[in-house]
Formats: sequence, C-alpha cells, structure tokens
Amino acid sequence: MMTVNIKIVPAAKKDAKKIAAIIRESHQDVAQRFNLTRENNPKHPSFCTQNWVLSDFQRGEEYFLYKAENTFAGCVAFEQPDPETGYLNRLSVRPPYRHRGIGAKLVRHIIGYARSKQVQIISIGIIAGHDVLKNWYTNLGFIEKETRHFEHLPFDVTYMHFEL
Repeated sequence: MMTVNIKIVPAAKKDAKKIAAIIRESHQDVAQRFNLTRENNPKHPSFCTQNWVLSDFQRGEEYFLYKAENTFAGCVAFEQPDPETGYLNRLSVRPPYRHRGIGAKLVRHIIGYARSKQVQIISIGIIAGHDVLKNWYTNLGFIEKETRHFEHLPFDVTYMHFEL
C-alpha cells in the first residue's frame, strides 16, 4: 500500500508561534524593499506576532501549513466574512523554499477550500506598487479590481479577486 505524503495540513492554535515565525521571515524582504518599519506600518506581516495569529484564529480565520523537507516552508490563511466571499490572507513562503511552486499550491488549496464552502469570490489585498506579486496573482487567475489609498498606510492597496 502506497502512502501519500500530504504537504498542506490544517493548522491549530498550538501552531501560532510557528506560523508567526514563518510569516515574519517570509515578508522581511518586502518590508525592506518598500521601506516598511514598525513606525510607518506596524501591522505589516514582517512584524507578525504569535498574538496576531491567535487573534486571527479567534476571529475564525483558518490557517494551513505547507510541509517540505520535514519542516514548514510556508502557510496561508482563509477567512470567510460572508457566505459568498473568502479572503486569502497571509500567504507566506520562507525564502529558502521559494520558486518551487509552493505559493501557487497554497493558493490553489485555498481556491479548492473556498469552492467546497460555496464561496463565489476570493479577495486579496496587496501593495499596489508590488508589480511582481500582482503579475504572479494575475497568472493564477486573479483579476485586478481597485486600488485604494489608506491614510494610515505608507502605500496604496490593490484588491484582486478570483471568481469561482
């Protein structure tokens, strides 16, 4: 009998410290590239804490971990604010594991998960000036919807949707 190595597993509250570390490590380069600091953007994922993740779980957000080489290489979160809408949040792949398709697998996992919950649209928000990321999501089937300015953020936010 062949065993299947499941790479994407649901996370639990006990994983919050590990998840926060993955998110912080995965977003450091973005913080550096866009000059984000605790002062100008304290809620950026590069400053993620265990308490943030626990708060996400408390709100009903669900996390999934990607296992690679006996470690966790990445994670993603799913939130469903209403029956038709899902949010893909905190997509994170640790730098040593990038360019292996892990991010795309995590996104596809969320798409399948959202589909199983009869969600109609998956929404994401990204830094508007992050063209590489915008193109990456476009190649996965996301469509750019709108860009908004928020006074408390040092960048504009582009919202993208994936229609199921």
